[in-house]
Amino acid sequence: MKPLTLKKKSNIRLQNAKLRSSGLLTENYRSAIHVFSQGRAIPIPIMTIGMRLPPNRIDGKRVAASKPQALGMVANDKLRLNTYSATMNSLILIFLTCLFFFWMLSTNSAEAGEGRGEFAVWPTTDDQEAPDIDGDIIVWQQFVEEYQDYDIYVADMNNPDDPLAAVIGDANDQMNPAVFENIVVWQDYVFWDGSGDWDIRGAEISDRNEPWIFAVTDLAENDEQEPAIHGNIVVWQDGPEADYDIYGADITDLLSPEEFAVANFEFDQQRPAVYRTTVVWQDMYFGDWDILGADIWMRNKPADFGVTLAEFDQQRPAVWGDTVVWADNYFGDMDIYAADISDPNNPVEFVIAASEAEQTNPDIDRNIVVWEDNRNGDWDIYGYNLTTRREFQITDNPYDQTNPAISGNTVVWEDSRNGNLQIYAIVLDGPEVARCTSKLSGDVNGDCKVDFDDQAIILSQWLECNLEPKEACLSF
Repeated sequence: MKPLTLKKKSNIRLQNAKLRSSGLLTENYRSAIHVFSQGRAIPIPIMTIGMRLPPNRIDGKRVAASKPQALGMVANDKLRLNTYSATMNSLILIFLTCLFFFWMLSTNSAEAGEGRGEFAVWPTTDDQEAPDIDGDIIVWQQFVEEYQDYDIYVADMNNPDDPLAAVIGDANDQMNPAVFENIVVWQDYVFWDGSGDWDIRGAEISDRNEPWIFAVTDLAENDEQEPAIHGNIVVWQDGPEADYDIYGADITDLLSPEEFAVANFEFDQQRPAVYRTTVVWQDMYFGDWDILGADIWMRNKPADFGVTLAEFDQQRPAVWGDTVVWADNYFGDMDIYAADISDPNNPVEFVIAASEAEQTNPDIDRNIVVWEDNRNGDWDIYGYNLTTRREFQITDNPYDQTNPAISGNTVVWEDSRNGNLQIYAIVLDGPEVARCTSKLSGDVNGDCKVDFDDQAIILSQWLECNLEPKEACLSF
């Protein structure tokens, strides 16, 4: 018979090892009693006198979880497993295990259901449109039938049983919201001096019961529309309909936002997006829609650059980090393209999605791009992982899903499945949203990091192994 061996581990020792037909039984005072079968270890948690263990199965044989006696616990194969008094080490381990376990439960609850399937954010008979998301905060415009106007709605996914956090509205329309952390901005139809126009307003929503409303733009004759926000920077399109420009404001002081021009060139600049100090927009300067950008680190002197100046139309840009995405009509139908702008003077373009159907309205967060796609005869939401370079379908039903937005692993969109437009969401998980090309050793939850979350999952599985058949434990 070959000698018994054990891979070296710290704080592990064999005591009273016995070789039986069902395997090798040992005591491991530091972590658990392990029953080895065919080279695999099935752990049983540390027991002390007075503790009762649940039944376990070893090679199909049931190990009775009888109450430990002074000399040990006797299994049904007459083999005695010695007990021992709880030492300080074992008590600490038991305490930490429980701490890990309950921490993991609270973390999973706070993440609004990791890997959660499609769900309606706030079901209603009113039409809901133009969603945006940052973290757990989702915003949209809702046409309130009772008052016949649009208001801004805010939902907090940290409270899935009652997510509606705030409603912002008055007798006029509030539309096209955008959100960053606890700041929501939108375009607001304001009446003044006998007439009305669109201005940019905002709300600080830390106090869900009383959002603090503030003005991003001053009252002016021009229309300010299509706001976007990141950090303390808000950007929008500004001007008469015949000649929109891109403007921004630093809202560090909510009482006194500081406006500045981003792009006030000839012809139209529209639909801006912002990430930190990078602003991108669609521009008509060269006779068709192109994507241009600017670094606004120096507020009084933006450094503009071209993202793509190709023929035909490029529209609806979005930006995250050094990646810009947009809808491109170069081949006669809308496709999704992207560019690496880490060197703004030499953007590197590449294709995200280019089928014979239409792909449009892209958004991006970290390494995931999402868009609406009608390749199946109706509009669905698709995604693309920039790290793994794989495309995946997010929604698949016979109704239309359009206008997606993404933050982290959560995607929101407009959905017509119930006969009117509703805001739906999904929390993605699995290889589709992987942030590394190969799995790291010890990365249990697949987030490309080995951290406290992985330890919590491992310890939870370690506890569950003693409540399930042995097959549940073979992944250790």
